[in-house]
Amino acid sequence: MKVAVLGAGAWGTALAGHLATRHDTKLWARDAALIESLSRAHENTRYLAGVTLPPTLAFEADFAAALAHAAADDALCVVATPVAGLRALCRSMRQAGIVPAHIVWLCKGFEADTQCLPNEVVAAELPEHRSHGTLSGPSFAREVGQGLPVALTVASASAELGARTVAAFHHGAMRIYTGDDIIGVEVGGAVKNVLAIATGISDGLGLGLNARAALITRGLAEMSRLGVALGGRAETFNGLTGLGDLILTATGDLSRNRTVGMQLASGRTLDEILAALGHVAEGVRCARAVLALAQSRGIDMPITQAVCRVLFENVTPRDAVQALLSRDAKAE
Repeated sequence: MKVAVLGAGAWGTALAGHLATRHDTKLWARDAALIESLSRAHENTRYLAGVTLPPTLAFEADFAAALAHAAADDALCVVATPVAGLRALCRSMRQAGIVPAHIVWLCKGFEADTQCLPNEVVAAELPEHRSHGTLSGPSFAREVGQGLPVALTVASASAELGARTVAAFHHGAMRIYTGDDIIGVEVGGAVKNVLAIATGISDGLGLGLNARAALITRGLAEMSRLGVALGGRAETFNGLTGLGDLILTATGDLSRNRTVGMQLASGRTLDEILAALGHVAEGVRCARAVLALAQSRGIDMPITQAVCRVLFENVTPRDAVQALLSRDAKAE
């Protein structure tokens, strides 16, 4: 299969490396210097240092050429840009006059300005396109790059897109499950990042494992309430893209969002943390959108609200925790 991966961050690079062990894969980045470095070293020293990429992986700086590689009915286009870049990428496809037949995206979050999920962005920008969906689940790019086991879910209304994604990715140490609850999968992938900031704050303050377990469990309840209100199915949030992704992101040392929370607990400012991080922390980008959507629907999300107060209202982590602990008792 011909596959083009659009976006050479850590996750796009790791998945391109996996795909290239079996398929004719090209990895595209808009940064020509990054493509040159990848071609020379077969390693993404900027975003995935220490992971050697397979010699079969090709690199492409020309956007139209990358699209053309994945344009045919028997090919696949993998969009590996952040949510913030998804709309512009779709528009660039239209401007180039090449929209691949089958598109699967990897980004997790809500678009900050519009509060749109990725599938809503794609539907607005590519209204005639039908074979598309999201690939999501509990996954750290470094572990995938190292060939360690991982399980992901592709969600789409198109059975053809699901089958093509399975054919591309389901080999080696990677398992791919299929489903059609694209809203549920995307809400889980977005909200878990906000909740991971909360658990990072808790861990950074030394509040213990009991507090971490409580945050994960009650956070899952928040995620499920919002997801069902937006049209997702409740059972989705007990699967890989809900509970599974939440556990990984809230507890794993490789989690950028958990790192943000821990650094906030240590007293560093958000600007300092993001400048040092060097990668996207989607929980910071979409926290306001998550809270706004919840409030507009009358959904109680106290953990999310506490995270937003710490991120954007200069509330100290300890004060935010105290506010959560002082809430009235209620039935579970």
